Amino acid sequence: MRRLVETMRPRVILVVDDEPQIRRAVRNALANDDTRVEEADTAKAGLDVAASERPDLVVLDLGLPDRPGIDLCRDIRAWSDAPILVLSARHEDEDKAALLDAGADDYLTKPFSTIELQARIRALLRRSARATAADGQTSITSGTLIVDLAARIVRSAGKEVHLTPIEWDLLRVLATESGRTLTHHQLFKKVWSGRSHGDAQKYLRVHVANLRRKIEDDVLRPRYIVTEPGVGYRFVSVQEST
Repeated sequence: MRRLVETMRPRVILVVDDEPQIRRAVRNALANDDTRVEEADTAKAGLDVAASERPDLVVLDLGLPDRPGIDLCRDIRAWSDAPILVLSARHEDEDKAALLDAGADDYLTKPFSTIELQARIRALLRRSARATAADGQTSITSGTLIVDLAARIVRSAGKEVHLTPIEWDLLRVLATESGRTLTHHQLFKKVWSGRSHGDAQKYLRVHVANLRRKIEDDVLRPRYIVTEPGVGYRFVSVQEST
């Protein structure tokens, strides 16, 4: 009997960086039988490879010779949902927030360790897989917290939690983006329906505090809604590390 061998497409990771040693380090850390690493040393080449190869994940340096990496991030995000991990020598909160607002999913400051790079990549790929599998989901469960998206009901330890409309929208947005840091600007825009004025950080601080009092066992050590200082907030599943 003829034996059929199923072939699976290897995962493709694109590395855009003008430093050969960085590209080599990333390639050595990530390439294996299941993962193919493509490389580009300019923004133009990176965009071309991204369009032709449709990578599963992009590792992007900010300091490219022809265009700022943040512009390339916006270009790729305009048509691709692939996770984008930005490599940056910048440590300021404002820079991190700008990257996330531009569509990046995570950032890693240089210098970085191979172990941390691999861990960040695994986390991003897991989130991407969960997001794909969760398309059309009607509820989100994390520990004893259940967010019923269809019925607009939240239960904690079996008891229904009464939320204001703003608190519901805030929890819904965070929970459906579980594991991803959302900046103050992103949350403000999503929850307040595109409103462009007002102090986003101040508004969010008040409503997140109220929401935590209703769903967290210990508001001083929140389990579900974690603060990323100076940047924004992240919803954490109990299976994930905070």
